[in-house]
Amino acid sequence: MTESAPAQAGRPSRRSVLGWGGAGLTLGAAAVGGAAAALAPSADLAPAASAGGAVPFHGAHQAGIASAVQDRLHFAAFDVKTKDRAELVELLKDWTAAARLMTAGRPVGDAYEGRPEAPPTDTGEALGLKPSRLTLTVGFGPGLFAKDRFGLEGERPQALVDLELFPGDNLDPTRSGGDLCVQACADDPQVAVHAIRQLARIGFGKVAMRWSQLGFGKTSSTTPEAQTPRNMMGFKDGTRNISGTDRAALDEHVWVGAEDGSPWLAGGSYLVARRIRMNIETWDRTPLQEQEDIFGRDKGEGAPVGRSKERDEPFLKAMKPEAHVRLAHPDSNGGATILRRGYSFTDGTDGLGRLDAGLFFIAYQRDVRKGFIPIQRQLAKSDVLNEYIQHVGSAVFAVPPGVRDEDDWWGRTLFA
Repeated sequence: MTESAPAQAGRPSRRSVLGWGGAGLTLGAAAVGGAAAALAPSADLAPAASAGGAVPFHGAHQAGIASAVQDRLHFAAFDVKTKDRAELVELLKDWTAAARLMTAGRPVGDAYEGRPEAPPTDTGEALGLKPSRLTLTVGFGPGLFAKDRFGLEGERPQALVDLELFPGDNLDPTRSGGDLCVQACADDPQVAVHAIRQLARIGFGKVAMRWSQLGFGKTSSTTPEAQTPRNMMGFKDGTRNISGTDRAALDEHVWVGAEDGSPWLAGGSYLVARRIRMNIETWDRTPLQEQEDIFGRDKGEGAPVGRSKERDEPFLKAMKPEAHVRLAHPDSNGGATILRRGYSFTDGTDGLGRLDAGLFFIAYQRDVRKGFIPIQRQLAKSDVLNEYIQHVGSAVFAVPPGVRDEDDWWGRTLFA
């Protein structure tokens, strides 16, 4: 499977039909390959693509981190089944080639004009659909660096720590962990699901999906000029999130530096994923004033306590000591700052007539030990919001730097 595989004679490629498109934790806290790729804006700082457009795949950082947040998510964690390092490397190269095509709005193979006696090389459910700003972001879990596996034990970053069990956690092992992860974000849910499906199909026999999560209704934003989204508790979320165009903040809090101890990870980041179940029915019977006291913001405007506008600087001492915003604020955590990119989820009911719903929390940071962990320790200890939520899934991954050109691939800096 290669990017340059030609379309069958007499059949227009998806590219020619659709074109390339346009340019382009906490619950309330604070172009394509060749020469064109060298000229395309880096995906991490590119503006939001036009409706249905493509986000550049190549760049110093992976797309899907600081990129403008899309409306839908399909997140998947995989266990690596092969014991052969060369097979794992080949898989990562194949995944990169497929991602390069799919993010540009192209199929990864033939969906219906191949040999009748063989399975199609693209499952076909995204044919006719636009790129929908699809981004694919890959991460490496701690297990990939285990001794006597792939010879990577000496390359495990010190900041890729095994997360502790925080007070109140009720983690389901079938919804936690993983050797590899892929975050697929798009404005069309079928495009996101198709992308994960193709990568799982390509990896058959080498990897197996451990768990996955669908998400909708982004609960935080990297575009502060846009309207702040709301979580399933009805409160604005991500007011103080890092902007995707704030280079200084991204360099300080999100991107790993060459001086941070793992040169292969320079330009990458660390991802923490947490599945947070909300006790929706209990929350819906809670008085408005109590809800606002719990968050430390009003529900309508989103203004912090004692202020009138959403983006007014919070006066933390005016909030209750156990208010969520006060506890999660950088000033309460030694300056700890993360970039949040979470989504709401609703996965049916729990068998007792209650919605299995909540927040799929995603956070990127330069160092997990200085980002997520101190913030979550504070929240787990004192946040009154804990009466209405429970963390039921957890994972941490090292996210390698971006794919720079057609010859590059996910993880090259680690495995080369």
